[in-house]
Amino acid sequence: MFINAIEKVAHFTRPVHSILRTYAGKQVIPSAATLFFVNEEGYAITCKHVAEMLLSSEAINQRYQQFKNEKQQLVNDPKQKQLVKGLELKYKLNADQTIQLKNNFVDCVDTMSGFTFNLHPTLDLAIIKFNDYNKLHYTEYARFLKDETKIQQGKFLCRLGFPFPEFTNYTYNSITDDIEWTSTGVNVSPRFPIEGMVTRFLADEPNKMYGIELSTPGLRGQSGGPLFDNNGIVYGMQFSTKHLHLGFDLVDKEIMVNTSIKKVSDYSFIHLGQCIHVNVIKAFLKQHNVKYYEE
Repeated sequence: MFINAIEKVAHFTRPVHSILRTYAGKQVIPSAATLFFVNEEGYAITCKHVAEMLLSSEAINQRYQQFKNEKQQLVNDPKQKQLVKGLELKYKLNADQTIQLKNNFVDCVDTMSGFTFNLHPTLDLAIIKFNDYNKLHYTEYARFLKDETKIQQGKFLCRLGFPFPEFTNYTYNSITDDIEWTSTGVNVSPRFPIEGMVTRFLADEPNKMYGIELSTPGLRGQSGGPLFDNNGIVYGMQFSTKHLHLGFDLVDKEIMVNTSIKKVSDYSFIHLGQCIHVNVIKAFLKQHNVKYYEE
């Protein structure tokens, strides 16, 4: 049903790869998010929480570098251990604290001086502008739904994104105490589509609709990815998943497992994807004078 649409949407949908490290150790933790391009001028949209993560990376890295610089000055101090603990308190470092965060925009542009963000004031939506590139690495851009009346309960739609990160082109450099991107390893993650039926609409007040609810979850890594129909027309953007308790709870239920009786408990939830409505996206783009296309 969505075979051709997925191929079409893949031309303008891209992953954002991230690597991070916590203060607890040297393990590099990979993650991914999604964005998609809306025109031929380097403009894309994603979730605000993704944009805020990207914006925070420089401050996080600078803060840890400052900590390392101050720690280095204590190398020969007889009270080094005690003073380092004081530094940890000063920089509010604990085992789970993210101390390094680096990002890679895969197949978006050749080079850039940076990017400009516009964050929606209330919704999980952001515009990214790639600045001073020489060449675009995407070949198409989104076509947004023009007639919103086509979005009705029971309509089957699809989302595309990059959950389950499988890229491995990163390492921890023990000499510099830094996480790094490398030229070796796998530098891509497979795209992953997931379909769903429109179940309900999301509104923050009566008659002010902002989103579309789907019968299946949006997966981690698909945040910022497009919601589209079987023609590849964009209906919205995946931003979160809600979890509703079904009430079909089983407590100490006896079941047969292989050849023995086991007691199990299960608390059932339904996981529903939530997407920003196409009309909200178009209004936000128009507000910031960003060109977009409809069909």
